[in-house]
Amino acid sequence: MAIKFHIFSENIYPDWEIDEKKFITIARKVLKYYLSKPEVYEKSALFGHEYNTVSFDFLFCDSVKTHEINREYRHKDYPADIITFAIFADSEEKFIFDRELNLGEILIALDKVREEAAKKSVKDEDELAFLISHGILHLLGFDHQTEADYNFVVALQIEALQSIGIMYEQI
Repeated sequence: MAIKFHIFSENIYPDWEIDEKKFITIARKVLKYYLSKPEVYEKSALFGHEYNTVSFDFLFCDSVKTHEINREYRHKDYPADIITFAIFADSEEKFIFDRELNLGEILIALDKVREEAAKKSVKDEDELAFLISHGILHLLGFDHQTEADYNFVVALQIEALQSIGIMYEQI
């Protein structure tokens, strides 16, 4: 059975009118890629659960918003480029309603995306796709507390992006 993806987005950052449909399509393709890899799927929060629909949300905002969220929910006093709320992966109770599971929400500060893209000399859109692929891994339950985990996550992100034609390379 094919899995359906319900991905929603909202852009509240007025200085970059991103093509939300394009980035939802990228997110869908990246998620399909991750789930097609047994070594990823079997280690994900989805493994062993019955579902036919996966949903999650994006909020495209600015670093003022991520700073506020970081301070309020994570007790960290700095703006972040990305914050994920991995509802499904982080919960003891794996709530699935009508065979649909909600992975959570990804907040991305578009001003930070532009800053990072300039530092790395990559296109803004490619850096955004990189962060989207990163956030999806967090929603699936992957973290990067060790250098080995970080290297695994970044290599997987680059592989996923390259599989859909985005030639991103970590500098």
